[in-house]
Amino acid sequence: MNPASIPHYWSGRRQPASGQALPELRSPVDGVPLGAVQPADPALVDETVGLARKAFATWGTTPVKDRVQPLFRFKHLVEKHITELAGLVSAENGKLPAESEAGIRKGLEVVEYACSLPQLLPGELLEVSSGVDCYSRRYPLGVTAGITPFNFPAMVPMWMFPMAIACGNTFILKPSDQVPHTPLRLAELMHDAGLPEGVFNVLQGDRHTVEALLDHPGIAAAAFVGSTPVARSVYQRGIMAGKRVLALGGAKNHLVVMPDADPVLTAKNVVSSAFGCAGQRCMAASVLLAVGDCQEVLDEIVAEARSIRTGIDLGAIISAKARDRIVAYIERAASRGLTLAADGRGVTVPGKEKGNYVGPTIIDGTQPGDEAACDEIFGPVITIVRVPTFEA
Repeated sequence: MNPASIPHYWSGRRQPASGQALPELRSPVDGVPLGAVQPADPALVDETVGLARKAFATWGTTPVKDRVQPLFRFKHLVEKHITELAGLVSAENGKLPAESEAGIRKGLEVVEYACSLPQLLPGELLEVSSGVDCYSRRYPLGVTAGITPFNFPAMVPMWMFPMAIACGNTFILKPSDQVPHTPLRLAELMHDAGLPEGVFNVLQGDRHTVEALLDHPGIAAAAFVGSTPVARSVYQRGIMAGKRVLALGGAKNHLVVMPDADPVLTAKNVVSSAFGCAGQRCMAASVLLAVGDCQEVLDEIVAEARSIRTGIDLGAIISAKARDRIVAYIERAASRGLTLAADGRGVTVPGKEKGNYVGPTIIDGTQPGDEAACDEIFGPVITIVRVPTFEA
């Protein structure tokens, strides 16, 4: 990675950025500089939308069987370069290499599905009466946009742009300003796969860039993945501008453990769910409802969590700010007298002292209304809520 100004991508190549830069990015793994994002302003958004609309004039009328051909080639290119891509994800997101590769492969499943659209997209012909037929046809919308989070720099964009492009739309991706490098490489691989210029574009930016995309009359639809408050804001702003909007927010996931659960198997599954990707995923288990006398199972979960080696078995937190926010939740829980069965504060990884790390943390004794049991902490923290019976 070039630790300088991070470019945008349009017209089939990386484009230099200009304007006021955001604070310099540093790898959450070890603090190595990764460059600085200079957000796209409304003028640049307008220019990029214009290029995407120009490309749509041809791409939108291209037969679907031809539109999916670059996606076939893109899939093979991603597989060929998967070690490189996983390295990018790990460097800017903090995931373990195996987690990074797994996320990319999950994204490729959507690419594979998009490649099947020639069989799925055709319309219908209905003979509703003698001499009366009804036809249905599917038409692309135009320029579409995707606003994606930091936690899966490759997978979440691949939830969006393969389907949009295969359906005949052109696409502008606005990735999280914390993970700008991986999407740029994906754009290059799409170009190498033969996708025409202007069909897939990447604009780096912040909240102001998102607002410019949502406000722009030339964008027909937008998709978002991120926190629930921002999802609400994106949805409201987009629909007020007349767009179709898909906005996916956060989650607080619960597991229920019964007294007859297998202690070893349960511990491995709970720990994997809670602490995989350092808990920075919307499907992470974050509340454990312990029914009745589950102490043997809980002891095994605690032992399994304490065996995790931070920096080896557990990746980094995306930023120092996020790390400090997670630690603050743990400290407030401790100050209220809750039990820290595993405490991930103050972790330092040898050789990576400038990285952002929080070790596995288990907060016991929480009540349903406690903030640790209600808020999406988005880190390697799970809380235990004890209930006497399943009905309770």
